[in-house]
Amino acid sequence: MKASDLREKQIDELQKELVAVRKEQFNLRMQQGSGQMVRPHLFGEANKNIARIKTVITEKKRASENS
Repeated sequence: MKASDLREKQIDELQKELVAVRKEQFNLRMQQGSGQMVRPHLFGEANKNIARIKTVITEKKRASENS
């Protein structure tokens, strides 16, 4: 997931994407807790995607306030 791709989306689409990534993160955390974690790199990737989405949402909100 690239930030440039995220910037093309609307805020409501980004919030839906954020919920989906958080659900994925939760599922990964549950797998890790039960010892089933096969690909631990996905946990870090989910964290980075959450941060990217939140950053773009903040940028869009600030841009709309300044306009």
